Amino acid sequence: MATSRFIKDSGLTARMTLTMFLLAVLFVGLVALVISYVNSAGGAVAVAAIAIGIAFWQWWSSDKVAMRAMRAREVSPEEAPELHGMIDRLCALADMPKPRVGVSDLPVANAFATGRSPDRAVVCVTTGILHTLDAEELEAVLAHELSHVAHRDVLVMTIASSAGIAAGLLMRFTQFGGLGRSRSNNNGALPVALVVLLVSLLVYAVSFVMLRVLSRYRELCADRSGAYLTMKPAALASALQKISGDSAAATPTKDLRTANSASALCIVPAFAGGISGLMATHPPLQLRLEQLARIQAELSRPNG
Repeated sequence: MATSRFIKDSGLTARMTLTMFLLAVLFVGLVALVISYVNSAGGAVAVAAIAIGIAFWQWWSSDKVAMRAMRAREVSPEEAPELHGMIDRLCALADMPKPRVGVSDLPVANAFATGRSPDRAVVCVTTGILHTLDAEELEAVLAHELSHVAHRDVLVMTIASSAGIAAGLLMRFTQFGGLGRSRSNNNGALPVALVVLLVSLLVYAVSFVMLRVLSRYRELCADRSGAYLTMKPAALASALQKISGDSAAATPTKDLRTANSASALCIVPAFAGGISGLMATHPPLQLRLEQLARIQAELSRPNG
């Protein structure tokens, strides 16, 4: 895997590895359970093909799905010269390939990165953020998003989310596909649909929790990495405060529904107010600001 000048984070690597491993085990177990109750070899093959197809489609089309959800389009250097210029400079500083650049036609200030690989990555900003931040703050936000690409946590989030989606679809397949009852003729055997429903709910619940835990940590990691790359943590802190205030302001309901599905990818929650606690996809703003203040103090020390 290609390296960059973004700081390494063993905690992020460990969390991504654990998330992928546990979700893979649960997902494979769910597929195996469904197959074990199918009454024909053709049906078993169909279940396996559906599961693989769901995972592949989610991986292959991740950038298109996120861009569509955020009403974004790719822009050329001629269309957005200043935005491309910033990303060119940051990619040269980070020694990483330049991703594609997109602009989302949403008035709320936000930014996100998506894509199945660094070669297919897209860093996207909303028109709202272009009107809200100054150049230094926007550069800090772009460094944050490029860190997601360099650390490949966007790819891991995309693949990991497939488990929950696939679990839901397999559950529907079981309910409406006529898998019938267990092959066992024992009176105490549970109906197939009930067994698969319970396991599907378990996979979805674990996926839901782990993705949110990973999402919160990766945002803190990207804040750190972006701040150290630009050496301007105060600019990112200022940007986060402005963006969070903009997101909390009144935003058309249609825009909130549009952005909600891609909220976990954004630098701040894409809907007003956000969600706290276990449900949150982002760490509290105060925690992010405290981390950036510590980095600013570190960089301000003589020989720091």
